Amino acid sequence: MEYGNGQNGPVMEKSFRFAVRIVGMSRFLSKKGEKIISRQIFRSGTAIGALIREAQYAESHADFIHKLCISLKEANETCYWLDLLHQTNTIDQKLYESIFADAQELLKLLVAITKTLKSKNKSRIGKTVKASSSQS
Repeated sequence: MEYGNGQNGPVMEKSFRFAVRIVGMSRFLSKKGEKIISRQIFRSGTAIGALIREAQYAESHADFIHKLCISLKEANETCYWLDLLHQTNTIDQKLYESIFADAQELLKLLVAITKTLKSKNKSRIGKTVKASSSQS
């Protein structure tokens, strides 16, 4: 996934499929009477992909990184809500293991992407600083 290229990379596709699953699970939870956590996991679970998609048209490289970092935080929050739903026996083991594995995969992808982008950004900034100081 590159800044501003508009292509659908694996993380975009996986985050969209994950959001579809979250919508279904939220409906299921609402029907069970679990409205509060249903809304929380709906918000955080669908925000992951929305932020990744939004990053595609970020205003700058820094904005691109920032949006992906927020997406990472939303993925982490979603894992929290999944753990809570599992520990309170609101969702069964099979559903938990399946959807949690997807959430963890997104989390790992986003960690790798943001680490790479941040390290590239630091070297980019370092080159700019060296170039401007050598011109002085």
